[in-house]
Parts: sequence; C-alpha cells; structure tokens
Amino acid sequence: MLISMTGYGQAHRETDTYTATVELRSVNSKTLDLTLRLPRFLMPHELEIRNAVAKALLRGKVNFTLDFVRPAATRAAATLNKDALVAAFQELKTIGESFGILAGEATLLAALRLPGVVPSAAEARDAEPAAEEITWAELQPLLTEALAAMQQFRQDEGQALTTEILSYAATIRQQLAAVELHDPARIEHVRQRLASHLAELTGHEQFNATRFEQEVLYYIEKLDIAEEKVRLAAHLAYFEQAVHQPDEAVGKKLGFLAQEIGREINTIGSKANDATVQHLVVGMKEELEKIKEQLNNIL
Repeated sequence: MLISMTGYGQAHRETDTYTATVELRSVNSKTLDLTLRLPRFLMPHELEIRNAVAKALLRGKVNFTLDFVRPAATRAAATLNKDALVAAFQELKTIGESFGILAGEATLLAALRLPGVVPSAAEARDAEPAAEEITWAELQPLLTEALAAMQQFRQDEGQALTTEILSYAATIRQQLAAVELHDPARIEHVRQRLASHLAELTGHEQFNATRFEQEVLYYIEKLDIAEEKVRLAAHLAYFEQAVHQPDEAVGKKLGFLAQEIGREINTIGSKANDATVQHLVVGMKEELEKIKEQLNNIL
C-alpha cells in the first residue's frame, strides 16, 4: 500500500504544573526537510528528537513544534522579579516626589510595566524549568504518540491515493484495449493505401524491385505498434503490482515506471498514423499526468 508524505499528528498533555503539546505537519518533498521549534530547556535534546522524526518519517517537508506552557498562576509566582519591582517603584516614587506627585496605585502599575519586572509572554513560555521538575524523559512519550498519529494519517491518505492512482492506470488499460480493438481496421486502412501506391509503383517503367522491398519493410516497421502495445501492457501490470508492494519508499520506483509508460504511449502515438489512435493516446497521456501528479506526494 502507498504511503502519503502529507500528514498531521498531535499529542497533548495537561497537568497541574504545565501544558505540553507536540504537533507534526508534513507535505511532499524530495528529501527530509525537518524544521524544529522547541522550548529552550529542550535544546540539548534537539539531535535526539531530529533523529527520531527522521527515522519514522523518512521523507517530506516536516514541521515539528513542541509548545510548553506553565499555568498563569504558576508563571506569575515563579517569574515576578520582586527586587526589580521594588527598585522600580522606589525610583518612580522619587521621581514623582521631585515633581510634587505622590506615589500610588498608578506608580505601582507603571513599575510593573518596566522591563525585567514581569517577563513577556515569549520569555515566560521559553523559561527554563528546573531539571528536577520537567525532563525530556517525561515529555518523550508525546513525541511517540504524535509520530504514531502522523503515520496513521499518512497511511490513510496513502490508501486514498492508491485507489485514485489505480483508477487512472485502469483507464489507460481500457484505452489501450480500445487501441487493440481498433488496430485491425487501422492495419487494413494502411494496407489499402500501400496497395494503391504499390500499383502505381509497379506500373512505372523505372520500377526497382530492390528499392520496392526496402520501402515496404520501412513502412511496415514504421507503422507497426505491436511491440509497443505489449510493452505498455507489461509496464501497466508491473505498475499495478508495485503499488501493492510493502516497500516503504516505492514512490521513486513508480516514478520510473510512469516514465516508461509515457515512452510507450508516445511511441504508439507517433507510429500509429491514425486519428482514432491519436485520440486514445491523448486520453492515456491525460491519465498518466494525473498519476505523475499524485506520485509527487508518495513516500
């Protein structure tokens, strides 16, 4: 079964002391393009996290985010710099008294807004917890859970893509069968045209038998599409078989097969010299383009 590179996975944990959310998003890419966003206290584990994601997802443009937030009450108690607040309040009070202004609630509020007294939301979010409180070992199961959700999402998307791609291949097979059905009429038409031309040639006074045989062989080879039809049918059969192979990274193989299918379709179109076949070839090319477009998202 095919596996899509598009996916989404999330894991969430909420406790009395923190809320943590791991989120994974991925879209198609030729290689693994991984972007990590971590709180500061987990930076030492970046390589470990990167390796775990790469091993599980293989390819794709992947965004990994781990949001770590303290409850508001806990953050306020833990991050308020009382010494800085007192110093700021006293400084503002002294300045106010020099202008004859008495210190009050407004002075306190102004002191709270000064830098270094209460950290910003970003500073609070990235504040480093004490090592004994929160460790990567405690948060690591969230990564495992998010990766499992991502892989399930990719498999579900892959199943839908499998059905879609096989329907396009089946349409190409139907159009190839229509070419096969029409081919006797095409050959008869070619035979009639050759017979007409040959009648003119053989009746000419400068008729050359050797040149005549060479011309006949040339046109027979040029117009014969039997081998191309056989190869195209074989490529389609192998393509449909490869779709169901348990290969984790079958996308590249299917891409190569699609190129071979396209080559045979183009050769049939160029050699057939028939309007009906050309019409069917255009239809096969349309279905093949749909296949190639979907293969860009296959792992």
